[in-house]
Amino acid sequence: MADRLVSEEAAVSWEQSDDGVLTILLQRPPANALGLPIVEGLNAALDHADATPEIQVIVVASRVDGFFAAGADIKHMGKIDAEAFAAYGAALRAPLNRLARPECVSIAAVDGLALGGGLELALACTMRIGSRRSSYGLPEVKLGLIPGAGGTQRLPRVVGRGRALDIMLTARTVEAEEAHAIGLIDRLVDEGQAEAAARELAGRLRGLSQPALRSVIRTVDMSYTLSLNEGLKRETREVNKLFEDGEGAEGLAAFLEKRSPRFA
Repeated sequence: MADRLVSEEAAVSWEQSDDGVLTILLQRPPANALGLPIVEGLNAALDHADATPEIQVIVVASRVDGFFAAGADIKHMGKIDAEAFAAYGAALRAPLNRLARPECVSIAAVDGLALGGGLELALACTMRIGSRRSSYGLPEVKLGLIPGAGGTQRLPRVVGRGRALDIMLTARTVEAEEAHAIGLIDRLVDEGQAEAAARELAGRLRGLSQPALRSVIRTVDMSYTLSLNEGLKRETREVNKLFEDGEGAEGLAAFLEKRSPRFA
């Protein structure tokens, strides 16, 4: 793993491994509140990823014990007017939307609380790995608000409408075992192992065909908005394009020649 690229005092730092995985680390005690320091740090880390072609997979983890991220910065929101509130919301949504792009394969490593905006950050990632001490929730209704950084849209797509409404309307906390059972997290690991498991998975994903991975994400995401017939047509176009212009031909040749494929 490369040296830390931002000082320990920064709200967000990142590490780039030799295999093209970028690990973004949230480190704003006491709870990684998603104020402007973390928002700006996330954008800086994603700028670095965009400017570094060899980075193809991103891990988002925390360096604050017991917390992935405890949500939006309530102290900040309590002191601002409606215009500033809207501006803060737009700023928070920006890096989450960048993480959610099909071109960005990302894994959230959750070893603690992921509440409010913290869960929305995890939901923006392609996959989520949680430890047995992790817990999740969208408690915004307690504040007279709703999840405003993608929660009302991404959570139903992950766990279904009924479960999403139950979680958001009751503002309850979902513990790790239930989160895994309902698909809120994709993999459940022992306490303290989420980041290592996410890095291991990221390394394996980095060794696969990146155009194929991005195509999978695009076509799956379209299944929520397209009819089955239109989705099947798009799937056909995607697989044909991978064979003609992507890495499909190399993958097939490597299989037949009994060698490892030479993907970019």
